[in-house]
Amino acid sequence: MPPSSATRATALSLNSVGSILASMFCFAVVDALAKTVALQYPANEVTFFRMLFGLVPAFAMGCRGPLSMTARLASIDLKGQTVRSLTLLGASGLFFAGLPYVPLGEAVALAYSETLIVILLAPLILKERLTGSGVVAALVGFCGVLLVVRPGGSQSSWLGPMLLLMSAFCGALSIVQIKRIRSTDDSVTTVLFFTLVGTVVTGLTLAFNWRTPSMDALLIMALLGAFATAGQILMTVAFRQADAGKLAPYNYTSIVWAALFGYVVWGETIQPLSLAGIVLIVGSAIAVAVGRKDEEGPLA
Repeated sequence: MPPSSATRATALSLNSVGSILASMFCFAVVDALAKTVALQYPANEVTFFRMLFGLVPAFAMGCRGPLSMTARLASIDLKGQTVRSLTLLGASGLFFAGLPYVPLGEAVALAYSETLIVILLAPLILKERLTGSGVVAALVGFCGVLLVVRPGGSQSSWLGPMLLLMSAFCGALSIVQIKRIRSTDDSVTTVLFFTLVGTVVTGLTLAFNWRTPSMDALLIMALLGAFATAGQILMTVAFRQADAGKLAPYNYTSIVWAALFGYVVWGETIQPLSLAGIVLIVGSAIAVAVGRKDEEGPLA
């Protein structure tokens, strides 16, 4: 007997949630690696090497499957992919620019306030339903972010937080844009195009701001590019399969990984208020998933 529509919807939801969780782990690794080089090198240079080294796994993925590289690029949704690439590039560059001014856990918490923006943008741009439970869960998650960041506690300048909030807005636009790209563009094509555009655009900026990197820094940025590309593929798969507003709160799990990396690598202590914020953030993600579970059918 073929699986029912409810069974298929459940499997799709589990696959998309698993993809976004794996994506957030990859991005947390990227954030941790970026912290080690952001204080020494300009943001545009870090972003360039993230893109350049990301081309290797992106091209490797693009060469697999029934479609050739030429066929992928020939039939691409050029306008949709360009908008998505530029907004996501802006999110990456602004995050790296703000990272030196803010501790890692707080930086990730600020950047992932994009969840709130996605929940507001999805009904306006994608015509998705805005539910009361989703709004409440997002607000709870935002309260968790405030507990992690604790405004006025450690911030000596608004420059870092403002750069990270701008990064969050660009990130939200890129997430929404994924759903607007033609369905014929698979996740590999989307990531490959973004990496190509990012490499070219950031490469043009190197003439204005450049510092020759050491071999150790190059190795770190190579790993950064590989993990970032893997995260992009996983995230694109997740948001092409499921509702953007439903999956967006799972971005907050990156804060958990950032806190763990901060403790293990740099000895950063997780304060009780930060732990409470993390619990609220993860709880809000679970609440959204449960609250939107029964809506998958009508939305499909």
